[in-house]
Amino acid sequence: MQPSDLRVALFSGNYNYVRDGANQALNLLVGHLLSRGVTARVYSPTVARPAFPPTGDLVSVPAVPFPFGRGEYKVARGLPGATRRDLVAFRPNLVHVAAPEWLGHRAVTWARRNGVASVASLHTRFETYPRYYGLTALEPVVEYLLTRFYGRVDRVLVPGQSMADVLAGWGVRTPTSIWSRGIDHARFDPGRRCPEWRRSLGVADGELAVGFLGRLVKEKGLGVFADVATELTRRGVPHRVIVVGEGPAREWFAAKVPGAVFAGFQQGDDLGRAVASMDVLFNPSVTETFGNVTAEAMAAGVPVVAARATGTVDLVEDGVTGVLVPPTDTGAYADAIARIGADPALARAMGQAARARAARQRWDTVGDAVLAAYLETLAARAQARV
Repeated sequence: MQPSDLRVALFSGNYNYVRDGANQALNLLVGHLLSRGVTARVYSPTVARPAFPPTGDLVSVPAVPFPFGRGEYKVARGLPGATRRDLVAFRPNLVHVAAPEWLGHRAVTWARRNGVASVASLHTRFETYPRYYGLTALEPVVEYLLTRFYGRVDRVLVPGQSMADVLAGWGVRTPTSIWSRGIDHARFDPGRRCPEWRRSLGVADGELAVGFLGRLVKEKGLGVFADVATELTRRGVPHRVIVVGEGPAREWFAAKVPGAVFAGFQQGDDLGRAVASMDVLFNPSVTETFGNVTAEAMAAGVPVVAARATGTVDLVEDGVTGVLVPPTDTGAYADAIARIGADPALARAMGQAARARAARQRWDTVGDAVLAAYLETLAARAQARV
């Protein structure tokens, strides 16, 4: 089978209406597939004013706002008749599901009933989310549901070995393939560092700029970040927190870190400038499966201090490209950030090593890896029928 023989139906809970690392990766993937001659069609909830234009053909799926104060996200109401008819007319030979919500479950069920191969990609550790909203008791339930979901497809695409290990630990026996992430190396480059931009935010030349990059939601480890910023201040470590991003927890976070400067949402070359202008990226999130922001900071030659968690452990070499810390160890985080800030030679060496490591992350390479996984999945099904 050739790539031009593929007809891929991609199901996403958020393809382009709110910008995040997962849906940007999906759009880049669809663009890559189309460039290789694959026929692709995307099914996702939509809004009147999306964050960015979609890549490829996008079919809108009816949806309702997500509960628990997160109405910026939408939840599709299964696979309604009109969507199912469009899917039948499209005649996919492979279904790719990017989120384990109702639409994803129904798409997998449709694929199984119609003898169509199915692949799921894992972007977020949803089983960790309940702890950030006072619902820790639900984590085992979510883990059970995720285990069942990933056990129903033909293949799971994981961003790195650490997530493959997590799935195996849950008892998922579905074959896995690695779908890493690429980086725009022209955008994320040390040469984009801008002292004038730092000064415009009120960051003094001798001040350690500790950066946060991402959506401002509690599950990104904002509570731990705030505690560490408080500890750095208590120790008298001269620093300034630079927050790059927006989100519903902005006011909450601003109250927790009163000395922080908020650069807001950045994109394009402005984003590259913001990242390169940090002295250290601090990423305490444990919900990542890859860690796009970590990889982008590394490409920009910025040392990373991060939680020893999935995704990050596949990217950061402890003591070489940055420092990995037990996820809630406030003191250890503060130690690492203070040490990098006090030792310019160490910071420079870590930044150079980080950039060299990030050079491996290329979008065309990782896109071809997904294409190979698709073809391997279809070949395995064909072999099983013999």
